Amino acid sequence: MAEFVLDPAFVATSHAVIDLPLCEVRLQDDARYPWLVLIPRLPGLRELEDLSTSDRAQLLEETIRAGSAVRAIGARLELAVAKLNIGALGNVTAQLHVHVVGRRSDDPAWPGPVWGHSPATAYDAATRKAAIAAAREVLAP
Repeated sequence: MAEFVLDPAFVATSHAVIDLPLCEVRLQDDARYPWLVLIPRLPGLRELEDLSTSDRAQLLEETIRAGSAVRAIGARLELAVAKLNIGALGNVTAQLHVHVVGRRSDDPAWPGPVWGHSPATAYDAATRKAAIAAAREVLAP
């Protein structure tokens, strides 16, 4: 049986936060947006349809929890979240993953999508640590 391997693109563009029952949760390295990525830790997944019915339900629950964590990141970093954007695009990185992005009317891409808008602004170490801590406070059991 194949084992789960995280696509190297996630390692290059995000930071580990926590493992939930199904997904690895990572902080997208763009300090302009409170943004988490959920990657189901099962091998060979590309589409939602590749998940079992129970795993799809688990992914939805974890996505909702991640939305709460994104709001907590926004509050901690004074980037108040007005709207959550949730997407499973996979056009660049085919491995199944779900983005949960906190949006606000004064963010650089508003009201358009964040993908492809402009180059990311990496977190400084202290702000990244604060964002990860805020997410863990919501997501940790």
